[in-house]
Amino acid sequence: MATGDDFYKVLGVARNASQDEIKSAYRRLARQYHPDVNKDPDAQKRFTSVQEAYDVLGDEEKRRVYDQVGHSGFGGGFPRGAGAGGPRAGTYTWSNVGGPGGSSVDPDDVSSIFEEVFGAGFGPRGRTRAHSARQRSRNARGADAESEVTVPFDVALRGGAQTVRIRRGGGAQTVEITIPKGASEGQRLRIRGAGQPSAGAGPPGDLIITLRIGPHPLFRRDGLDVSIDLPLTIVEATVGATIPVPTPSGSVDLTVPAATAGGSRLRIKGRGVETEDGRRGDFYAIVRVIPPKDLSAADERVLRDLATRLPSPRSGPEWKK
Repeated sequence: MATGDDFYKVLGVARNASQDEIKSAYRRLARQYHPDVNKDPDAQKRFTSVQEAYDVLGDEEKRRVYDQVGHSGFGGGFPRGAGAGGPRAGTYTWSNVGGPGGSSVDPDDVSSIFEEVFGAGFGPRGRTRAHSARQRSRNARGADAESEVTVPFDVALRGGAQTVRIRRGGGAQTVEITIPKGASEGQRLRIRGAGQPSAGAGPPGDLIITLRIGPHPLFRRDGLDVSIDLPLTIVEATVGATIPVPTPSGSVDLTVPAATAGGSRLRIKGRGVETEDGRRGDFYAIVRVIPPKDLSAADERVLRDLATRLPSPRSGPEWKK
C-alpha cells in the first residue's frame, strides 16, 4: 500500500461516513494534492494515498471487505470474490484510475476535478482533456532531490571523482559524483535521473548537490585566487631572501625583496585556481614577520646596537612627546 495510515484517516472521514461524504472528501483532497497544482515534494505521495483510499472506500463491496478485515489484513489485496478483477491494492496511477478492472473512481469525478483545477471549459464529459490530463500526470517526472556535500579543498581544486554520503528519500546513500576542476563554494551540481522516482511512468527527477569546500591547513581561497601566510624572520624581511613556498600546483622558489614589510602581498601570477574552461587565478604569499624568541645575550646586544643606528620608522609630530 502507498501508506500505512487507515483509509478513513487518509480521507479525514468517520468510519460511518456516507458515500457522499467520502466522495466530497476525496474531491477536495485530490484537488489539494494533485501534482500539477501542488509543487510540494510530498504532494505526489499524498495524492497517491488519497486515490488508494477512495478506490476502496468509494466502492461499497470493497469497503465492506475492508471494514471486516481491517487495514493490516488488507495489504495483500482483495480476497477472491471481493473485487478480485480490480487492480492490486497499492498500484494507483492515472492510468488505472477510472479505467477498467473494477476501480471505484468514476470518470466523471476525474473530469469534474480537472475542471475545477484547470479552469472553466472542461466539461464533465470532456474525455479528451481528461485523458490528456491523466497522461500528463502519469508521465510527470519525479521530484528533484537536494543535498549538500563537503569535498576536500584539494579535490575542489583539481576535480575528479569523489564518493560522498547524501540523504535522499528519507535515508542515507553513498554515491560517486564528478567534481569539476576549480569547483567553488556553493556551486550546484545536477545529476540527471538520480532524484525521486516518478509516481507513474515518467522519468525520475534529478539530484541537485550543493558543494561545500572543506578547509586547508595552509591555503585560503578567494574566488580563483589562493593565499598563504609566509612567516619570515626579521633578517629575511630586512635583507631579502629566496624562500621555497608551497602552492596548489607544487612548490616554487619565491624571491622576497629586501625591506619587505609585514602584511605585504607577494604575488605569483597564474598559480591560483584553474577551472575547466581554462581560467586561472593568482597565488599570494602574505608576509608575517616573526620576531625571534629566546635570544642569547650576544644576539640581543647585536640587535640593541643595531637599533641605536637605525632610523625610526615613526615620523611626524604626532609621534613626538
